[in-house]
Amino acid sequence: MTTPPEPNAQLGAAAHGRRSLLASFNDYLSAQQLVDRMSDGGFPVEHVKIIGEGVSTVERVTGRMTKGKAALAGAGSGAWFGLLIGLLFAIFSVGPLWLWVVLTATVIGAFWGAVFGFVAHWSTRGQRDFSSVQSLEAQRYDVYVTEQYAADAARFVRPA
Repeated sequence: MTTPPEPNAQLGAAAHGRRSLLASFNDYLSAQQLVDRMSDGGFPVEHVKIIGEGVSTVERVTGRMTKGKAALAGAGSGAWFGLLIGLLFAIFSVGPLWLWVVLTATVIGAFWGAVFGFVAHWSTRGQRDFSSVQSLEAQRYDVYVTEQYAADAARFVRPA
């Protein structure tokens, strides 16, 4: 746990009043665990804010994207869409016909999803031949509490 410089004067001057820094963490999970401890202890957590400082976008490359993988991913999402449409149509089916309606719609959805996935990747002409996951990460996560509750909240902070 590190202690950052004092927050802006404007930072917590919202509807709940001014806020004071309770604790700072290097990862969000630790900040979340503090607020969870406070909630479990009966603290009114509606007076707490977790604020990420130094936020940046992080893109993790998960692998190479080929036309085949793009078609397979498209087939998967198309199958789910086809299943949804099939279930909607199956409501109006009678007897065992509903199963064929669902299966047919799922297969058609998978086929067209694969076609669209393949074409979408092919149309990039190799400009982006990898798959990735984007997330937002902060350098530090500060837990603030309304000033009138600061003394009560301090009992939930474990020593470093």
